[in-house]
Amino acid sequence: MKNYFKQSNPFKVPTNDNKLIEEHFGIVANGEKNYSIAHMVAPPKWIEPQQNPEFDEITIMIRGAKKIIIDDEEIFLKKGESLFVKKGSRVQYSNPFDEEAEYWSICLPAFTIEKANRK
Repeated sequence: MKNYFKQSNPFKVPTNDNKLIEEHFGIVANGEKNYSIAHMVAPPKWIEPQQNPEFDEITIMIRGAKKIIIDDEEIFLKKGESLFVKKGSRVQYSNPFDEEAEYWSICLPAFTIEKANRK
């Protein structure tokens, strides 16, 4: 067994909202349960259901911007900024803008739809 894993074919998560999700490391991509790392591109006017996740989540913005509502507080995240959201927070992610939002998401432990607790 090698001391590394090179990801050349991330798992493309099927979506019905035109959002691109490429899981590079995580439960589906390579069986990793402790964390997940995904590249995402949210289309203009995209919005995700509110959730109460059982994982911490770090977002690193690459281009565009996102609106995040955390426990009723609105935060806007733009290119070059990052955000840490603690598990158990009530959170909703969206891109209310007219351009795509590209970012990386890191979840600890790894993301699962069940652990997102979406409403």
